[in-house]
Order: sequence, then structure tokens, then C-alpha cells
Amino acid sequence: MRKRTNSHPGHQNPTRRAVAAGAFAALLAGPSAARAEDQVDLQLVLAVDASGSVNMYRFDLQKRGYAAAFRNPRVLNAIRSGISQAIAVTMHQWTGPRLQVHVVPWMVVKDEASAEALASAIESTPRRLFGGGTSISGAIDYSRLILSQSPFTATRRTIDVSGDGANNIGRPARLARDEAVRDGITINGLPILSVEPDLDTYYFENVIGGPGAVMVPCDSYESFGEAILKKLIIEIASNGSEMLRAPLP
Repeated sequence: MRKRTNSHPGHQNPTRRAVAAGAFAALLAGPSAARAEDQVDLQLVLAVDASGSVNMYRFDLQKRGYAAAFRNPRVLNAIRSGISQAIAVTMHQWTGPRLQVHVVPWMVVKDEASAEALASAIESTPRRLFGGGTSISGAIDYSRLILSQSPFTATRRTIDVSGDGANNIGRPARLARDEAVRDGITINGLPILSVEPDLDTYYFENVIGGPGAVMVPCDSYESFGEAILKKLIIEIASNGSEMLRAPLP
């Protein structure tokens, strides 16, 4: 009986050498291609205060401020100034030491469409926490966990902490800050001074740190949008210089 084959007129079965060569080429190309797709200039964790001092009006002002900032062409211009011309962003809400909720998954921002997608995701995210103290250390520790699970690679990893109060529960914020900095992570801060007028000094001494760390305080929730726009532009385009304490917007 004649042995059947899958050959047809005009088809040539590949040799073992050709198959081996093709497999080797795919092995070399595959991981490189995947790495190119996952490479961004910055991995940015947005840690948003949802503690008891933040009523719904104030919380909504924070959400609207973040959404408006990512829709601003100046933020997209800062993103396009990088080598990869893309950043990866995620968001969580925080209160007490073990009270954090990851509300916006990792999203790549590289053009108008992806910036709008992130802004819409932030806008549509409901508040998930309403009290439990103010643990900046817990927010930093949780942000480090999120960064460790990121599917992206970047030359810079940044935690962006906003809030209206000093750490009042959990371990000291300075300890969490120092551990993150030792891991090569930069922590930036946006203290809202409506509740604690000297909170900017506390953030400067205990919260921000790492290469190119920046702090942009705002005097009220009503000016949060302007402050977060300024901070995002600075941190996205950062060159890893010394810590910066920007003036009030």
C-alpha cells in the first residue's frame, strides 16, 4: 500500500535543517518582540486618598483632576518625549494599613485614544473605601506590590501619592519610603493642605524620595486639578535629577 502524505502539487516538505533553523529564529525573535511591546518609559502607580477626611465632593474633585490631566495635550507631549513614547499607569484607593483597592488596571498611554481610555476608566471608577485611618506607609507598600506584578518593564518606576493628612496609623511612612527607594522606586507627593496646612513639610521629609522625586502641594481640593497636571508633566518628563519641591499652583 502506498503511504499517504500531506503533499500537494507545488508544495515542498521542509527539511529537518529548515525546520530547526525556523524554530531557532522564532526563539530568538519571540522574546525580543514581546519585550519591545512591554517596554515603556515609566511605570506609574497613582495612589489616591479615600480616608475619612475625604468626603465625596473632595473625592470627585480628585477623580476629575486626574481624568482632565490625562486628556491634556501637555501630558501626552511629555509622554512622547521619552524613548518608548509610552507609559504604563494604574490606580488604587487607600486608607488604613491593609485597606487598599486596585481600581484601575495597568493601562498603556501612548496616544490620544489610550489617554482618553485611561481618563474614562478613572472617571467611571466608583469609590470603594470610606475610612480606616490614613496610612501612607500602607499605600506605599501596596504600590510596591502592584509594581512587582506589573507586566511591563521600564527604566523608571514611580509611586504617586496624594492625600490630605499625615500618616496616623500603621508603620511610619519614612520606613516604607526608604524601603521603596532602596528598590529603585521614586515616590512623588501631592499634599492637599486644606486640612493640615504644614502637610507639605511632612511629605517632603517623610514621603517623597528616590531619583528625581517631586512634590507639588495644593492649598485646596479645588486646585487639585492644576496641581496634578503640573506634577504629571514633571514626573513623566523627569531625568532623575535631585528632589524638587514645586511651588503651590
